[in-house]
Amino acid sequence: MHSARLAPGPQGQRLRQDRRALGLAARPLPWLAGVAALFTVLQLVLVVPGTGLGWDETVYVSQVSPQAPAAFFSAPRARGITFLAAPVAALTASTGLLRGYLAVLSGCGLFAALWVWRRLLPVPVLALAGVLFSSLWITVFYGPQVMPNLWVAYGALITVGCFLRVVRAPAGGAGDPRALLGLGAGLLLAGLMRPSDAVWLALPLGAAALLVREWRRPAVLLVLVLGTAAGCAEWVVEAYLRYGGLAERLHRASEIQGGMGLHLAFDDQLRALEGRSLCRPCEVAWRQPATAVWWFALPVLAAGGVLAAGRRGRRPFSVRDGRTSVALLPALTAVSLAVPYLLLIDYAAPRFLLPSYALLALPVALCLVWLVTGVPRSLRTAVGAAVAVALAAHLAVQFAVLEGVLSRGRATRDAVGRTAAELRREGVRPPCVVSGAEAVRIAFRAGCASRQVRGHDGSITRAGLAATARTVPVAVLVTGTNEPPPFARGWRVAPLPHLGGLRDYRAYVSPSATP
Repeated sequence: MHSARLAPGPQGQRLRQDRRALGLAARPLPWLAGVAALFTVLQLVLVVPGTGLGWDETVYVSQVSPQAPAAFFSAPRARGITFLAAPVAALTASTGLLRGYLAVLSGCGLFAALWVWRRLLPVPVLALAGVLFSSLWITVFYGPQVMPNLWVAYGALITVGCFLRVVRAPAGGAGDPRALLGLGAGLLLAGLMRPSDAVWLALPLGAAALLVREWRRPAVLLVLVLGTAAGCAEWVVEAYLRYGGLAERLHRASEIQGGMGLHLAFDDQLRALEGRSLCRPCEVAWRQPATAVWWFALPVLAAGGVLAAGRRGRRPFSVRDGRTSVALLPALTAVSLAVPYLLLIDYAAPRFLLPSYALLALPVALCLVWLVTGVPRSLRTAVGAAVAVALAAHLAVQFAVLEGVLSRGRATRDAVGRTAAELRREGVRPPCVVSGAEAVRIAFRAGCASRQVRGHDGSITRAGLAATARTVPVAVLVTGTNEPPPFARGWRVAPLPHLGGLRDYRAYVSPSATP
């Protein structure tokens, strides 16, 4: 094939024409760098200015930040995203600088994840896949956040792309050693960020490597095991050091997530697409169905991409064929990664499915390109215009949802700042402790430790908190008709600013706090 491609005869000429038609001759660097740069600019312009740390972000940042003592680190969490944020979070309390650093880093991550696929897909298809994924409101919103899911998505793209590059190489040849290293690196990244996701990522690849005879390579299976184990190692070691063992940590993690079992969360995910970062419990009305149109189209377009890839293969619709596998394997792996979040937990967060969306963007892009180029020439203009209009409408919905999410986030940031300032006026200054409703973010903003006496983040007993209050300022935050612990009922009550959906928000301040 290589000699035919270079031959000056009719066959070589036809191959060159085919490559130009498919975009295979396009240079990947400017296309992919342009997509990554656009993604970074969107974050810097839309998301970075004025957004504060979310609740989960605060937990991750507090592990390395000098601003306040570390918040309780619960069993399901992994420290990979903290390691990623540490170079900036450990040196400055500026959320803007941290966001800017992660925006640039996430743009570089998108470029690297797409670059792996440059030998597998036509460059324009790959660039379109990058645009489709990076323009989702979920992707733009979480790009500069201290959250692990986008980085799992990058790890998934790198892992599946490198896997295909390794197994598609001729058996017994030198292959592509860089791709083998990339396979392990992708799993390492995913495991550091979310160990459970790394397992769901490795499972379909391991199955493919065993079931497809041409793909049975000991080196691939070994790297799948070692990469997953290396990524999960820190989490496993910490399980024995802090949680009493791996089984105990897994049990506690399952409890915090509501108990792993058969829970259909499809409807929860649909509601969350309206702009809810967390829907738990997700017993809310579905007011904006238009925000989920793309979600219903996603499996149809992905299946179309697999079929479109198969039509060009020597054995149509066969996983063994190279052209089919570049669309089919990402789709199957995306399904595997979505299983725990659609079938095993009873709540939803849109970010959970980011790895699946990243992989499905590849066959979807293939389908869209085929819709335009696979029809007769007389229809291409009309079909292309219809696809362009549909994409424009999709983007309009995505950025409308993003604007609402950002507006609410900035309002919450301001409210958290006002609440922390009010506590400081009441004498709750470092060293200090804050407990109760929304304690994590408010404590971090005020420079205090956050400690809870019950719930998922229970880290101190009531007796311990009462004893602490005798020596350092303590504030117990309460909402509505809830009452403070008995030891705090005689403390000074300070009304607090309205924060989100919290009503009658107030603080019970210990006598050790002097205004």
